Amino acid sequence: MFVLVNLKTYPCDPVAVAEAARDVHETTDAARIAVAPQAPHIERVAETGVETWAQTVDPVEYGSNTGHTLAEGVADAGAVGTLINHSEHRLKLADVDGAVRAAERADLETVVCANNPAQIGAAAALGPDAVAVEPPELIGTGTPVSQADPDVVEDAVTAAANVDDDVSVLCGAGISTGEDVTAAGELGADGVLLASGVAKADDPRAALEDLVAPL
Repeated sequence: MFVLVNLKTYPCDPVAVAEAARDVHETTDAARIAVAPQAPHIERVAETGVETWAQTVDPVEYGSNTGHTLAEGVADAGAVGTLINHSEHRLKLADVDGAVRAAERADLETVVCANNPAQIGAAAALGPDAVAVEPPELIGTGTPVSQADPDVVEDAVTAAANVDDDVSVLCGAGISTGEDVTAAGELGADGVLLASGVAKADDPRAALEDLVAPL
């Protein structure tokens, strides 16, 4: 089970969270744990040894692109993958495609986020490594989509498989406990994408241990 922790712009210590994720990852064979910090923190987070992801990359190449996030730049800093099209950083479909291509060029693994199963199908058609279904109304609520509307997860898994069964499906929005992770897996998800449950926790290590304990 893949557990991808998005730190967003929360006022947490990215290195402390990364160290906690690294240590918990080393204690389990059942979960792959990665952390996606803000771009300026990627290098410091990667230096902890934790699997490190970018929160986004832009559909640009080397050149005159002021203010953009270059895929090769985050790869050079130590990222091995990137989120694309998170609900809080939406892109047009052509730009999602361009970002996936940019990530591929830099040998970054990709997770494309989408709101619902129909969008998951469209995202899977772009050939990412994985897609993540995240109903935006549940993000940050502590109510997991697997509980609020399990059909969304099952339908997302089906939608992705109908397009390309090599594309993994992650379940996001409201994930905060080990029970949420287990429920996502029972609905067919290959992993979870979460943020506040770890990034805003008083003890990130304890939060991560709780997440992987049932696996």
